[in-house]
Amino acid sequence: MKSSNIGGQAVMEGVMMQANEKYAIAVRRANNEIDVSIHDCSRPDWLKKIRKVPFLRGVFNFVDSLVIGMKTLTYSANILLQDEEAKEAEGREAQAKETDSTETKDTTIRGAEEKNAKDKEGGHGILLAGTVIVSLLFSIALFIILPWLASEGLRRFFHAGETLIVLIEGLIRIAIFLLYLFLVSRMEDIQRVFRYHGAEHKCINCIESGKLLTVENVRESSRLHRRCGTSFLFIVMLVSLILFMLIRISNPFARLGFRLLMLPVIAGISYEFIRLAGSSDNRCVMALSKPGMLLQKITTAEPDDQMIEVGIASVEGVFDWKNYLRENGVAVPEEKEQE
Repeated sequence: MKSSNIGGQAVMEGVMMQANEKYAIAVRRANNEIDVSIHDCSRPDWLKKIRKVPFLRGVFNFVDSLVIGMKTLTYSANILLQDEEAKEAEGREAQAKETDSTETKDTTIRGAEEKNAKDKEGGHGILLAGTVIVSLLFSIALFIILPWLASEGLRRFFHAGETLIVLIEGLIRIAIFLLYLFLVSRMEDIQRVFRYHGAEHKCINCIESGKLLTVENVRESSRLHRRCGTSFLFIVMLVSLILFMLIRISNPFARLGFRLLMLPVIAGISYEFIRLAGSSDNRCVMALSKPGMLLQKITTAEPDDQMIEVGIASVEGVFDWKNYLRENGVAVPEEKEQE
């Protein structure tokens, strides 16, 4: 099966899927219904051309996925907030004898939905931009500056060769990454997000293996996928280790500046590898993909059937999986017309 080119991520009590210049956010609400919201993410023609240029497209796609990821997380959190506010309103109205509970509840829900609509329209664009910037700065400080400081400390106390110092710096970076994943995975709310992450992968693997997108087939599919963001981050660590080892600079602050300037290059190379890994059965590519796949055992977990239903709803919001299967020679039963 050729790659479906579907991408996505887990959100709060839901899944976001992106395909065909659209993305869909499916969230399981408190009343057990699935809320599906479809958004356009088309770009200007000049940007579309840039995003077709190898290596350069990786930088734009990384930033784009970060922005959309923050938007979808905010959207899903607002949905849950609406449900929580409605629940609290019901509790208050149950104790108020002279208040029309239905009217007040509807008012509360309308107010929450209006707030969410403002968020979707960009009412919190400045806050979102600030969140993205802070996230990037935090990542740079944790995975670039901190390992650099550690390596500079080693240079002062040990007269080791440059290759060994850079290797230790890379290993420290990977160790920080693994520790970060482990600590985050201990959080109860994140554990549920990781289960939805598993549902996202299983849905994509289901259709890319030529199976109908049903709960039963998704349940049997793997929760690991070679195009996952976890794998991308590990490849970023590996590529940075190789580049920093090959290009050596004597001045310590110039070394830090070089590491920061190389981030777009590292992102571009890593993106091309992940793109290749998603459609290649080459043994070397598959071997290099193994560590990232193993890390997904931390960042994904087995979803229940309700989570799988959310993942399916998200896929169907932006992708015609039946047509995709037919184009790949898979027989798809025709839908019966309802009388």
